[in-house]
Amino acid sequence: GEGGRGDTQLAGGLLVVHACSAGWGWAVWRHDHRIERMNDSGVASRLALLRFLERVQERDLARTRRRIVDEERREAERRVGEARRLPVPEWLIERGLDRNNIVAVHTGECWDPGKRARPATRAQAVEALRHQVPACTKCRPETALGIEI
Repeated sequence: GEGGRGDTQLAGGLLVVHACSAGWGWAVWRHDHRIERMNDSGVASRLALLRFLERVQERDLARTRRRIVDEERREAERRVGEARRLPVPEWLIERGLDRNNIVAVHTGECWDPGKRARPATRAQAVEALRHQVPACTKCRPETALGIEI
């Protein structure tokens, strides 16, 4: 790296750090928390290595904190979106192309209600079924309403 910044990489369980501008070459932070130094001049203070490691970890911590802030923002946006979402209706009535013809009755949670299904009250769903409107064979609204057709 340049200007006091260094590079890090994980190699075989060792954290290898490099900082040219500090006046020393390579240092290795071992898994057993011992620092070994390997540089051209053979002179690198343990304190300099620890200061460098501190800077690397501060940078990583700052990045983690930014990611936390971003995730908190996304979570807040998701909660606002859920609060604004219209509630799922209990019953749906599917109309035909001419809008006067009722094609089927569905529960509000049906996975196949058709594109022209609109919210309905329980009374409207019961009345439609009693007037021979077909019940959806997938969600079985007559069972959910507790009526026989």
